[in-house]
Amino acid sequence: MERSEGKETESGGSRNWDELFHLFAKAIACENDERKIQAMIKLAKMLKQAPESILGLTVPMLLELLGSPRRNPSSPLQEASAYCLKRIATRGELADRMAQSGAIPILLRLLPDSEEGFRRDLLKCLRNVITYWIPNRMILASHGGLEVILAMVVSCSRESKLILLEILSALALVREVRKFLWTSRRVNLLVEAASHGSMISRTRAAQAMGLLGLIKRARRAIVNAGAVPVLMQLLVEGDTTMKAVAGNALGVISSHVDHIRPIAEAGVIPLYADLLQGSDPTGREIAEDVFCVLAVYEENAVAIVERLVRILRGDNVGAKAAAADVIWDLSSYKYSSPVLHNYGVIPILVELLVDESIDVREKVAGAVAQLSQNKDDRAVLARSGAIPRLINMLEAESDELRDNAAEALVNFSLDPLLGEHISCILENPIFQNMHGRVMRMRAVDEHINMSLPEQLNWDPGLL
Repeated sequence: MERSEGKETESGGSRNWDELFHLFAKAIACENDERKIQAMIKLAKMLKQAPESILGLTVPMLLELLGSPRRNPSSPLQEASAYCLKRIATRGELADRMAQSGAIPILLRLLPDSEEGFRRDLLKCLRNVITYWIPNRMILASHGGLEVILAMVVSCSRESKLILLEILSALALVREVRKFLWTSRRVNLLVEAASHGSMISRTRAAQAMGLLGLIKRARRAIVNAGAVPVLMQLLVEGDTTMKAVAGNALGVISSHVDHIRPIAEAGVIPLYADLLQGSDPTGREIAEDVFCVLAVYEENAVAIVERLVRILRGDNVGAKAAAADVIWDLSSYKYSSPVLHNYGVIPILVELLVDESIDVREKVAGAVAQLSQNKDDRAVLARSGAIPRLINMLEAESDELRDNAAEALVNFSLDPLLGEHISCILENPIFQNMHGRVMRMRAVDEHINMSLPEQLNWDPGLL
């Protein structure tokens, strides 16, 4: 901005910004390019202190200078303008103002023929414009931005390539862009974007892979592009958010029959055990879901249960509740009983029926209710002292806790060898209500099982 001695002090808050803007506008309107450049240099020095309202007024002027036809596509005037715009675009609201003022088409037009230093400023400006505002990503994609980015990423310098990959990671959160990367066999660029650059950008790339993995046919392409070790690395070194995003993406692509074993063999089970023990509830939920997917193979279930036992014996309340929740699900798998018995899971669960945390008790009671449907598991539960603890739970303050306990006790009551142990609560209203519900559900299940063969014979296409 032009000379303004006497009108400002070292304090940014005491400057007369209206007067400074007037001087800047006057310099930009003159015919002297050197004077314009000097004004932009002064503007760049004041960017941290300048109010957004004043900077917003400079954006159209800077864009006009940037987009003006020049014989040399990287003239000093354009370079100074690009530098200022790059700095201004780090302020979120101004980044959107820039896009709404037509910055994206101008940047795309200049990029292909730009020289390295000028190109980096253009790319950083473009990156900031689409990072802060999702609609701007749509503007970039609709103006052929994806094609420009993909064309440049194969031939530019390493520094520019990192910026391009950050732009691509933001663009890939647009559904149409993800599908194009898959159908054009460019998924490897997403994997590369998740491997390099800022943590925020890598997290976006991991999120894009997880979203793309929702298309079943795309999962193989993601795995073949080398996503597994990259996502595992993010699970190791990322912050809380990144671990949750990477864990979710890896879980999505692992939910394919051909991927479950090799992904488990790559060493993900300990990483998900760590995620289960983290402080982020979302991360714990993701770990629970992935464990249930991986455990469809018995060898994976063995490794998972071994980790869960360590967690159940620990003092991390949230992790214990999550581990019990996983046991609840795994207890319905056909091979679960011997695995759980081998690791002494049932006695541990019985001990946790009196845990101080109501969340732990609720999840453990649910697992016990599920296990009590199996004859052998019921016997182990009874020997471990589960019945009196379940009876005490009928007076618990939690509806879920009472229901889970009652369901388990109903299963015990239907066992000829164990029914007498709960004769004292047969008249309990909570028990009676649950007994009726269980019997109705069993009747429905029996009806379905009896009618299923007839349906299959009637419709051979179902076979």
